[in-house]
Order: sequence, then structure tokens, then C-alpha cells
Amino acid sequence: MKNITMITEKKKKLLVIFLFLLLTSFLLTGCAADSQWSAPGLTLTIEPAGQPKQVSSGVQLLLLITILSLAPSLLIMTTSFARIVIVLSLLRNAIGTPQIPPNQVLIGLSLILTFFIMTPVYTEMNQQAIKPYMAGEIDQTTAFTRAIQPLREFMFKQTRQKDLELFLELNHQDRPNSLDEISTVVLLPAFVLSELRTAFVMGFSIYIPFLIIDLVISSILLSMGMMMLPPSLISLPFKILLFIMVDGWYLIIRSLSLSFIH
Repeated sequence: MKNITMITEKKKKLLVIFLFLLLTSFLLTGCAADSQWSAPGLTLTIEPAGQPKQVSSGVQLLLLITILSLAPSLLIMTTSFARIVIVLSLLRNAIGTPQIPPNQVLIGLSLILTFFIMTPVYTEMNQQAIKPYMAGEIDQTTAFTRAIQPLREFMFKQTRQKDLELFLELNHQDRPNSLDEISTVVLLPAFVLSELRTAFVMGFSIYIPFLIIDLVISSILLSMGMMMLPPSLISLPFKILLFIMVDGWYLIIRSLSLSFIH
């Protein structure tokens, strides 16, 4: 009986698969015969491109969608976001509260500061490239060249010469006579490397006063014989008190903002 039941179930599964394949073939045949597919509230039309201009527009749309998908990475790598979020994360660890402020608050604050710092750059890009292109005064190539120029100037100001020389050497390029001769392919990794170094230098400076408090509290507890009591449990209120007394958030935000102004 069990064997008969298993054979019957297998037949049912094969029948379902056959019906599914048959239905799929009908649907594909209908789509191939008719380039327009309709549903309640939705109409999809598929037409072959008749002119090279239509093909070019389709390629441009595909490139635009690709760029939009890479927008978060570009925002992180070509702006002040990386330095800000690293410093704030190191600050949170230095105080001893790995989950406070939460990640959402930390990322939101970093984005707000990034937009504030990058506003002059975005304004210049809008005035020089986006508005003339939307008005039809310049073509796409000219618009891209003008748009990337303010961003390159911002990255050059934050990039060390040592990092530029490193990636010029790795790219087998001679020493350029001017900054205009340095390609964006070389500038971008050099900028990221400089941002990481600057962020960790600022994070180290933030760690020092909190580290001193940890050492003092540990020495006091050790001298009192309280070796089983975690020093971080006692030092945390003192670190928070120190951070509040010196108006720590004001100093951190001010230092981060001024670090991008030369």
C-alpha cells in the first residue's frame, strides 16, 4: 500500500510540473506574438528600437541606473562621510558605550554633517554643470567634466602628497607637473587612504583622556583589593561626566568641521 501511495504522489507531482510547463509555454508564445501585454491598471509594451538614437538613449538610461545603484558607495568614498563616521565610532568605543548612540543615530548624524560640509561643493557643481546641462547649453561630456572639477578640488585639499605619489607609482605614471594631470582613478584611492589616516589620528587623540580615566580607576581598585570588580563598570560614569563637563559633542563636531577647512 505504501508503494502504491508513493507512486500516486509521484504521478501527481509530474502532472503538476507538466501543467506548469504547458502554461508557461502558452504565456511565452503569447508574449512573442504580441508586443503589448496588459493587466488591470498596467500596460507593458515591448518594441524594437528602429533608430540608433533610440538605442543610444536606452544605453544612457542603463548607465544612469547603474550610477544610481553605486550612489551610496560614491557618497561614502568621495565625501567627508568616511572620516566623520569613523571618528564618531571611535568616540563611542572610547567612552565605553558600544551601542549608545545607536547605529542609526550615528549614521544619521554623519550624513547631516556630510551634507553640511559638502554643500559648497554641491552648490558649485549645480551652478557650473547641472543647470547649464538642464538648460541645454552644454553637452553631457562637458557637464561631467565641470561637475567633477569641484569634487576633485575638495579631494585634493584632503589628500596627502605621499598618498598621491604612492598610487602614481603603482599606476606606473610619471610625476605630473600640475594637479590637472592627475587622473581621478589615482586621486580617489589616495583620498580614501588619507581620510582613513586622518580619522584614526583624530580617534587616537579622543581615546587618550578616556584611557587615562580607565588607568586611574584600575589603579585605585587594585590598591583597594577589589580585583573582581570590573574597572569599566566604575570608570563609565566618570567618562560620561568628563564628556559632559567639557561639552564633548560640541568639541567633536567643531573639530570634524574645521578639519575640512584649510
